[in-house]
Amino acid sequence: MGLDIYVGSLTRYYAGDWELVSQKLAHEMGIPVQVVRQNDPSDAIRDPDQIRPIVIAWRDGLSASLADHGVPPLDWDEGPTAPYFTDKPTWDCYSDLILWAAYNEHRDLCRPIEHIDDWTTDPAYRLASVPGLASRYSDLFDVGLWLPCNPGFVFKAEDVGGTEVCIGSSERLLKQLQELNARTWQMDTELLHRSRNAGVEHDSPMEVGAKFALSVFSELAEVSVRHRLPMCLDW
Repeated sequence: MGLDIYVGSLTRYYAGDWELVSQKLAHEMGIPVQVVRQNDPSDAIRDPDQIRPIVIAWRDGLSASLADHGVPPLDWDEGPTAPYFTDKPTWDCYSDLILWAAYNEHRDLCRPIEHIDDWTTDPAYRLASVPGLASRYSDLFDVGLWLPCNPGFVFKAEDVGGTEVCIGSSERLLKQLQELNARTWQMDTELLHRSRNAGVEHDSPMEVGAKFALSVFSELAEVSVRHRLPMCLDW
């Protein structure tokens, strides 16, 4: 099961009117490919004209809930011409990024050199992700959907499909990734782009995977902010 990042309208996302990086490459090479996603029922609605009102109603309901916290009404392009962007950080590199951030926040702990398969068992992650405690990288840990706004906090709510998810801000995520980069590698835009294009080999050390994932997340978070479109994890 692969991990991808999607930036675009939620209508297009739920309609399946987009392609993974691997799908695009396979189609260019003339290779048939079938994508199987978790929690993706075969009888799901795929008609954008049916999905769009559902998405907008969900957004309006979320706006009403957030209004009590002083958050302005949510708004972004759910029209048929809204663009989309996607890339694949992989689960391994995502795990590396999570732990790289956790150990950066808790520098008193000794950071492992090699990749850790299950980041949820790691002591630094457990400390950095304690519910209710402020974290330097709050919009990275455990968040699955980022909205193009800045409520100032991460919260749990049902997504359009009815699944409970942690929701953050792509604006805050971008700032936190920039801070993580500044506190560690200090890569400029050119180096970030080069790291993203270089990719990473399987079983690479944690730092290598984390650097690649940070470059992927940073570029897509920047796209989410610039185009004012939601960003989400897909698997």
